[in-house]
Amino acid sequence: MQLAFVLYKYFPFGGLQRDFMRIAQICQQRGHQIRVYTLIWEGDVPDGFEVLVAPVKALSNHRRNEKFSAWVQADLARRPVDRLVGFNKMPGLDVYYAADPCFEDKAQTLRNPLYRYWGRYKHFAEYERAVFAPEVGTQILMISEVQKPLFMKHYRTPEERFHLLPPGIAADRRAPANATEIRQAFRAEFDLQGSDLLMLQVGSGFKTKGLDRSLRALAALPEALRRRTRLMVIGQDDPGPFLAQIKSLGISDRVEIFSGRNDVPRFLLGADLLIHPAYNENTGTVLLEALVAGLPVLVTDVCGYAHYIEEADCGRVVASPFEQPVLNQTLQAMLEDPQARARWSENGLAFADQADLYSLPEKAADVILGAAC
Repeated sequence: MQLAFVLYKYFPFGGLQRDFMRIAQICQQRGHQIRVYTLIWEGDVPDGFEVLVAPVKALSNHRRNEKFSAWVQADLARRPVDRLVGFNKMPGLDVYYAADPCFEDKAQTLRNPLYRYWGRYKHFAEYERAVFAPEVGTQILMISEVQKPLFMKHYRTPEERFHLLPPGIAADRRAPANATEIRQAFRAEFDLQGSDLLMLQVGSGFKTKGLDRSLRALAALPEALRRRTRLMVIGQDDPGPFLAQIKSLGISDRVEIFSGRNDVPRFLLGADLLIHPAYNENTGTVLLEALVAGLPVLVTDVCGYAHYIEEADCGRVVASPFEQPVLNQTLQAMLEDPQARARWSENGLAFADQADLYSLPEKAADVILGAAC
């Protein structure tokens, strides 16, 4: 079949983007042709992919999205495909990969009522309804059970259109046989001594991921503990506001911020703790990447995959409503307890051996290629 995938932006380090790439490549491996529509493409184009970058511009994101959607539909009218798979909400999709939370629910619960009179609201509400309305046939790939009841509440979407996927952790995130050697080399490279502690935070979108909370928690550590603790942050975002916060907290010598990179598995093996105090997160793939690498996790319960951390007993989950002092105290306790960290590491590795945390791309391809569409 000729398959078309559509997403607003591709870059190699986003969670949605990595899921798209692995799903598309699985479909290609099964013998199907891949076409991609996007507004921005950063990085290499895989062999055999036809990537079309839309030549559209607009002053607002929602107007740009509308022009992009029209451009895609015009091209599809000239060159039809067997399946149109969207990784952002838009009209005309056969399959939608639900990486984003329910927009309508957020608009009604978190926004001022006047917000619903704005053009931005009307656009995103219309595009969400085009996917979830009961009369639409779009099949929905769900990566978190948390959002499904919200979509059904607001749109009365039929149950049979939802397909819950298992996580899709890449195999290279699992701790290899030589994990100890990789850890030692990593820590030597970054001048981490035997008693030094490394916190790691990974994820594009520093504000949403709660980097400000992590910085405050680091600054709140007792002085002796803070002096031997470092935080490394990896993500594709503007670090400017957070560099200012780092300076104001007096922890400039304790924090390093890296842009997105391909060697995250080394960091997972070299660190002592993953911290992820997100404000909201549909899933949180990095939580499971840490779990399968044997890295203890400290996370807020709003993340869709936080329940795996509790089930595996491989870290701590901070309950809602969020309180900064609770995060501070939990972080301190985890850093001061090497025996607990060793136990959490072992638990994570054991859980990784018996749980299905890996088959998302294959299961997604099954739905895309199946008769349900």
